[in-house]
Amino acid sequence: MGTILAAVISGAVTLVVCMINNHAQAEKTRALLDYRLSELEKKVDKHNHLVERTYHLEGDMEVVHEQIKVANHRIEDLEKA
Repeated sequence: MGTILAAVISGAVTLVVCMINNHAQAEKTRALLDYRLSELEKKVDKHNHLVERTYHLEGDMEVVHEQIKVANHRIEDLEKA
């Protein structure tokens, strides 16, 4: 009877230690995932900002090209006159 009681106590203690260790590891893993996710979000925000800037620059370039065309037409008109 004493051997069975010792085995049950030993098993219970082992189970408690495993549960505590598992909880600690889960917390560390969760913290690491949160950190990596926040870093990824920062990179995505930088990328999105770059895309927005590129879009605005492309719009500005269209305006500049149109202004160059108008200037070239004016020059041609002046050369003909």
